[in-house]
Formats: sequence, C-alpha cells, structure tokens
Amino acid sequence: MNPEKNNLNLELTGLVDGAAAAAAGKARLQTTSTEDPVVAELVDKILDAVGGKPGTMEHRLVRDLLMTSSKLIPDGRHTGELKLITTAVKEMRYAYRVFARYEKPHKVTIFGSARTPEDHPDYKAAVDFGRLMSEAGWMAITGAGDGIMKAGHEGPGRAQSFGVAIRLPFEQATNTVIAGDEKLIHFRYFFTRKLMFISQAEAVALFPGGFGTMDEAYETLTLVQTGKASMMPIVCVEGENGGYWKEFDVWVRQGMISRGWVSPEDTNLYYIAKTPKDAVDHIVRFYSNYHSSRYVKDDYVIRIKRPLLPVHLEKLNEEFKVLVKEGKIVQRGAFEAETDNLDLPRLVFHHTRYKWGLVRKLIDRINELSAE
Repeated sequence: MNPEKNNLNLELTGLVDGAAAAAAGKARLQTTSTEDPVVAELVDKILDAVGGKPGTMEHRLVRDLLMTSSKLIPDGRHTGELKLITTAVKEMRYAYRVFARYEKPHKVTIFGSARTPEDHPDYKAAVDFGRLMSEAGWMAITGAGDGIMKAGHEGPGRAQSFGVAIRLPFEQATNTVIAGDEKLIHFRYFFTRKLMFISQAEAVALFPGGFGTMDEAYETLTLVQTGKASMMPIVCVEGENGGYWKEFDVWVRQGMISRGWVSPEDTNLYYIAKTPKDAVDHIVRFYSNYHSSRYVKDDYVIRIKRPLLPVHLEKLNEEFKVLVKEGKIVQRGAFEAETDNLDLPRLVFHHTRYKWGLVRKLIDRINELSAE
C-alpha cells in the first residue's frame, strides 16, 4: 500500500474513533446550524485526499456540500428523503461530466410531444430545424423519446445530439437515433432533468405538445422572466398550416395579460417562428453581438463581441431607461471580480431586477445597433 495513503487511512480512522468516543453516552442530535469541529476536520482530510485546494471557491463549495450532507443523519431524515437527495446529486454530477466533454458548441434544447407521428408536419419541421441548427454549428438536446424528440435528433444526427431521458412506466422508450450513445443520460427525477435541459442550453425550441411539453415551456419562460435562468432565445416552431402557437399567443394576451397576470413586455420572451429556418435565423441573430450576461453585485453586465458607438449608447439609455435603477448604461471592460471572457467589452447598468421582457428587447436592440 502507498505509505502516504496508509498514513491518511490511519489518521482518518483515528479521527473517527475520536469522534465516536466524544459522542459516547450522549445523543448527537444537537443543532446542526453550527459546524461540528470533529466532522469539519474529517471533511478537510477527505478534501485533501482528493486534491482539494484550500482557499478556492471550488474547495469551499464542495466542503459546504459535505458538511451539509453530514448533518442529514443528526437531523433524523428518513430513508426516502436521503434517497432523493443522494440520487439527485449523483444524477447532476454525472450529467455535468457528460456535457463538459462538449463544452464549446452552442446547444439548443428541443421540447415537443412524444406522440407526434413521423408523417406529421410538426415532425418534419423538427427534423428540418435540428438539421439547420447543426449546420450552424449547434448541438441538440432532447428528451430522447420518440415523436418530436426523435425528430430533434434525426435532423442533426447522433453525433450532434444529447439525450436527456426520464424513467417512466409508459411512452418513454429511448429513440433509435440516440440509443446507446455516450451522450444519452437517464434521470429518475424530472427536476434534475429539467435543470440540464435549461442550464446546458443557449436556446430553447418549443414544438406543439401536451401537458409535459407545456410544463417545460412554462418553466422555461418563468425562469427567464424572473431572471433565474440566463437570457436566451425561446422560439415556438411547428409544421405548415399549424395554429398551435397562435392559439397559445392569444391565450397569453387575452387570458393572462388582460387580467394583469403577465406583463405586456413578457411577450418579448418568446418568438413565434414562421418556418424552421426563421426560428434558426432568430436564434443565430440573438448571438450576432450579444455573448452572455451576469450580475456583479447590483450591476447587470452584458458581454458583447464588438463595442458599440457612443451614439448607440445614447439610444439605449433613452429607450431603456426604465430598466436602470440609477445612473446610466455605460460601456466598459471587465470587473475585477470577473474571471472569464475578460477581453470582451461590457454594457453595464444598475438594474431594477424586473421587466425581463424588456431586457430581452434590449438585447435585440444591441444586436440591431451593432449591425448598422
């Protein structure tokens, strides 16, 4: 055995024995809001053993994860809850590993009915959409089932596809395009699966579907509307002579906006495409100058690929002043707190943290002005 590893094992064993001795004769169901020093020392030894680097954000976050996990037993959590937490963490860790192997290409998530037959116009539209996105350099993520999900893989092909499958007792066999591929990931829980659908995509395409599709559509819209997900293009696509998304738009305007449940600017969050190509063009255009965005404290930071002219900044400040809590929209370099894409120019303003539909329109305007 490796001497260093043997010493570590002995040290951990000693700590465990010490913890057991300290706990003898008394219950360890004390409050778990504070850090148990014995457990903390054990956790630090484990992190050292796996190559953790103290002082880094990654080390601190994994340490917090282990410390939180260690509190579940004195909390008295029952088996069902522990299974859920454990399975969820395992699923997320594995999925992140798979997606990390394909970090560079943009990815589009495609939602739609598993029941759409292959001779349906929506199926053909999904095939065309996936193929055109692949030709533009994008990869596709679908739920790995049949119907629209299979069409979304058929267009780009197996090599350009991810499958994010859910284990169900019915209607969810893996489609023949993605079956057996290393990019096929199986999930037990809908919430971990949905997290991957949204967190790993830079765009979402919605095709007609039932309760599951609309659940995914409304969750995507809600996350973007509330700023909980990154701003991204959400396109509504269907086959020739379809009226599904027009009916949806009528419902949003007459059933929600008219009652005050949704703000009028929230219709900017989705785009009803005329054709699959129109949907692809809309997505590609979104990233023509816009790169990404994030908060640095109270400042909303929009990274762009090319700087804007002073006259363009004046226009943005006039048109979108309702989004600015104080000050103005300014153009600058990276903040000291930022660690990535440091070479890109930034548009920065103190955001009110609401009216995300207008933030979506702001990004469109940035792209339009940069194209002038």
